[in-house]
Amino acid sequence: MTGRRRIVTLAICLMAAVLFTGTAYASHSWNGYHWARTSNPMPLQVVDSVTPDWQFEFETALDEWNGSSALNMSVTSADDGARTRKRCPMVPGQMRVCNAAYGNNGWLGLATIGLDSNGHIDQGSSKMNDSYSSYWTDPNEKRHVMCQETGHVFGLGHTSEDGSSQQTCMDYSSDPNSISPNQHDYQELASIYSHLDSYNSYDDGSGSGGTCNAPPGKGCNKSGSLLHPVGVPSVAVPVHRGRFSETWVQNRPDGGLWVYHVLLAVDGPGNN
Repeated sequence: MTGRRRIVTLAICLMAAVLFTGTAYASHSWNGYHWARTSNPMPLQVVDSVTPDWQFEFETALDEWNGSSALNMSVTSADDGARTRKRCPMVPGQMRVCNAAYGNNGWLGLATIGLDSNGHIDQGSSKMNDSYSSYWTDPNEKRHVMCQETGHVFGLGHTSEDGSSQQTCMDYSSDPNSISPNQHDYQELASIYSHLDSYNSYDDGSGSGGTCNAPPGKGCNKSGSLLHPVGVPSVAVPVHRGRFSETWVQNRPDGGLWVYHVLLAVDGPGNN
């Protein structure tokens, strides 16, 4: 199957999945995406690339998501230099969280995951867009967006896409109680990660590959991060466009995929 045909076929399948599950609170897995691992909880390493004015939201989100039985995250390194934050380069087997002025491009937050050729998440990033500074005067909005963008990197979708509140950061409401994961989010993660895999697509950050036992050249055994753009590239294919969010996919040269989840600004493109 050619690359273009493959990605269009995938887009049709993902669109069907979105239409089937987009408004269902009972299950909000993001198309079944998850990290491969041979045991739980997963010791996912996180690269801290946020400025001091985002540090509280960053640390709070990690601490709250670590309430899940599936996750045991820790910060492996930090680099909040302007160039690093702007590029927000992924680290194979890990997650990086960044903030920068990415421009008035229509999105407040952007979660990107890489999928290996087996369909497992093998790296991820979450970006908060400082170009929409008016949003960030509300501390609840900052916590909501940070919590949601990191939640996508674990494989969670939304509990609703109509603005209604389920009192979780994975909804799209302005409810001040929707700034943290709730018990249903933890239950969903436990369900997503209930089965074990034959290899680990994460790297525990020990410097020697750690618990990584992915196939050679895959997942956390890549020699370096695959390059990807700061925002959504023009070659990506849209698989979902809604009032509050968009999802796009793009082929990777190693047979995997990039998947982009965009949280739109209310005055941004596609949100009129």
